[in-house]
Amino acid sequence: MMSPDLVIRGKRVVLPDSTEPASILILDGSIADIGSYDEVPHSCELIEAGEESVIMPGLVDTHVHINEPGRSDWEGFASATRAAAAGGVTTLVDMPLNSIPPTTTIAGLDAKLAAARDQCYVDVGFWGGVVPGNTSELGALCKAGVVGFKCFLIDSGVAEFPNVTERDLREALPELKRLGALLIVHAEVPGPISRTGIPAAPSDYAHASAEERTERNVCPTSYATFLASRPRAAEDEAVALMLKLMTEYGNRVHIVHHSSADSLPMLREAKAAGLPITAETCPHYLTFAAEEIPDRATQFKCCPPIRERENREQLWSALAEDTIDMIVSDHSPCPPEMKLPETGNFLEAWGGISSLQLRLPAVWTESKQRGFSLDQLTRWLCSAPARLVGLEQKKGSLEVGRDADIIIWNPNKQFQVEGAALHHRHKLTPYEGRRLEGVVEQTFLRGRKIYDDGEFIGEAQGMFLTRTANEKT
Repeated sequence: MMSPDLVIRGKRVVLPDSTEPASILILDGSIADIGSYDEVPHSCELIEAGEESVIMPGLVDTHVHINEPGRSDWEGFASATRAAAAGGVTTLVDMPLNSIPPTTTIAGLDAKLAAARDQCYVDVGFWGGVVPGNTSELGALCKAGVVGFKCFLIDSGVAEFPNVTERDLREALPELKRLGALLIVHAEVPGPISRTGIPAAPSDYAHASAEERTERNVCPTSYATFLASRPRAAEDEAVALMLKLMTEYGNRVHIVHHSSADSLPMLREAKAAGLPITAETCPHYLTFAAEEIPDRATQFKCCPPIRERENREQLWSALAEDTIDMIVSDHSPCPPEMKLPETGNFLEAWGGISSLQLRLPAVWTESKQRGFSLDQLTRWLCSAPARLVGLEQKKGSLEVGRDADIIIWNPNKQFQVEGAALHHRHKLTPYEGRRLEGVVEQTFLRGRKIYDDGEFIGEAQGMFLTRTANEKT
């Protein structure tokens, strides 16, 4: 082997089958070899992790709303990917909404790529979208390299990305099957939500009279009202629908941001039966509990909602048994004024939580308390998301031949979250003031240091990741 460019070594290196002292030898941006702790050539640069620090693969986050172009006042590629680097994320995949245009056509993807060029501090892939009437676009999007396709079974909240019905899915699924493309699903259906009698969308509430609001016993500043407006049954019926369609068509399906514990038996049985279904959940569902959310605290609003404490613990159990496969951020930012902090109206506020930078410490803090290991953490945050989007030969693990995407972090160091210190475009976060464990010290992208103890190193050199090629942005 040629002499490596760089060696990163430490006493706690998370490898696929163990956590042990090791040296990672890096050449031309890839992992050339993994040797013993003492196996360090004299002729190359050496970076050594501290005694308490952990060396792990760079995190992979497959659920990020960057919103550029069109809503770049919500978030943008530069700010999002800097926040990613600060949080140890070296690969992210951008959702096909809430940008304008959405990534539902080749023109939409081209606009997205143009907006992202020369702005990305980490590697970035892209989801396409399935909306009513765009089945003819899916083949071209797939050929262009999107990693899969996203759909909503309920109003997405933005007019340019309408939800699909079962009829729309029956049109799209055969084409997705032909393409070998993954379908990821926002799994809530409108029926159980409409039956609550609580306005489910901001426009519904805005158009209701005072008498109607009183008659429905709606207290819009109460988190309990919002929680009641998005019942578990909406997710449960959506999961049941997708399992039915998977059985008929044979498609691979992934359930995004899963929150209802009542659906877990269905997912468990489907996996046992061999159906190609996977599911993710998010840090906010694993950290917070509905009983603890104050009224008017709209920074906690997301859809599906944060549910009760007992529901949260069932999600953790589902992760332990692999019924839920991974944890992603669902970073979904908006300008703070859209959260209506002055009125605290949950029914009119925008839903979404910004947590891209905090995913590692938020999950580690909670998982450590429950006795989970660094190996499990790495699977949930790195290898499983990489596998979901077909990047497992390059990302998500420390193995020879993989990209040298590496983080060094201290799992014992605590910090208190201050929104002002986050690198997302907007600083409002439900984690404000929360004490978390786990501080990212250094982040390396393909062997190049991009973040070091609060400082960003060098220019944006992230790559576009597609199913067909990797291209420098």
